[in-house]
Amino acid sequence: MSAVPVTLPRTPADATIGSRYRGCLLGGAVGDALGAPVEFMRRADILREFGRGGIQEFEPDYGRLGAITDDTQMTLFTAEGVLRAHVAERLGGERQPREAMALAYQRWFFTQGQAHPLQAHCRDGWLLQQRDLHAQRAPGTTCLSGLRSMTAPADLARNDSKGCGGVMRVAPIGLFLTSLDGPGAGPPTASFAAAFDFGCVAAAITHGHPTGQLASGFLAALVMRIVQGTGLADGIREVTELLRSRARHQETLTAVELATRLAAEGVDPVTAIEQLGGGWIAEEALAIGLYCALTAPDLRSGVIAAVNHDGDSDSTGSIAGQLLGAIHGEAAIPASWLAPLELRDVIVAVADDLATVAGWNLDDEAERDFYVGRYPPPQKGARLE
Repeated sequence: MSAVPVTLPRTPADATIGSRYRGCLLGGAVGDALGAPVEFMRRADILREFGRGGIQEFEPDYGRLGAITDDTQMTLFTAEGVLRAHVAERLGGERQPREAMALAYQRWFFTQGQAHPLQAHCRDGWLLQQRDLHAQRAPGTTCLSGLRSMTAPADLARNDSKGCGGVMRVAPIGLFLTSLDGPGAGPPTASFAAAFDFGCVAAAITHGHPTGQLASGFLAALVMRIVQGTGLADGIREVTELLRSRARHQETLTAVELATRLAAEGVDPVTAIEQLGGGWIAEEALAIGLYCALTAPDLRSGVIAAVNHDGDSDSTGSIAGQLLGAIHGEAAIPASWLAPLELRDVIVAVADDLATVAGWNLDDEAERDFYVGRYPPPQKGARLE
């Protein structure tokens, strides 16, 4: 009896897991899109313009409703980085995840109209073909300068930045390693620490300060535990213990502990977020996302709380949305946010690829051609020293 042909691209066999993966990436994207129009506004001005509840539905920005920013763009390229490293390894090459991630970010850099010698052998793949991803949406200056100064794919940033541009983009690392590790809320495995460490490394490609890296590792590992079915509070405790074992962890630990304390004490969102900061730096953005996820009864209210403040509204909205989407699943996202969301189909496709990657059969010619075409390994001549 011949095998039943696989429908490509694959979709998750487990509906709950698939919903969490889609919820995480779509939740981050709708938080990004809701917060983008008010990113540089003070809370008093947001309330004056949108009413006493602040912004609650998408407003036109960048010429459309539901426009994503560099936060979601770079999140998608993070997913591409881990998936292309995986494909390279499966085809018998060296995985080199750090270098593959750096080249993925170079492709994002190219979409922002920025040329770099390292792009000569990596301007390929499915994401780069998505013309809407080439929109320039106030990209972070640290990300741009870090990629501009890169001399080899193995380079790490030589600046002292702990901006939130690292933490807001690393959730796909936790999703990817969950696929390889398997779902189930058992004790953390070695992949849990690997998610933390690779989240740190992915941020370090553009952000040189340890706090910017550790906050990123925290989010990647927490996403992994949530998708595996661990409760948010338990997941935070597990990742906090891992954080304590890392050097120079105090700033990140202080921010996490403040967020959890404010949530436990029932401090209202406006007061709590004022104490947590503006979210422009990594530990503050992480803390705001954690607080909103811990206190919100649903995704909508948590994302609204995460964007209506004085600071980096799209990044804090994105982080809160990623966490709440991973917890509650895709169905928790309001239809009025999903319908106009820019690149929704691409985001769903990437989420499904992350959810199914462990089952890809690259020995099958048709499946290999599909996924290698979507996530090709480095071209011959690419410098990966």
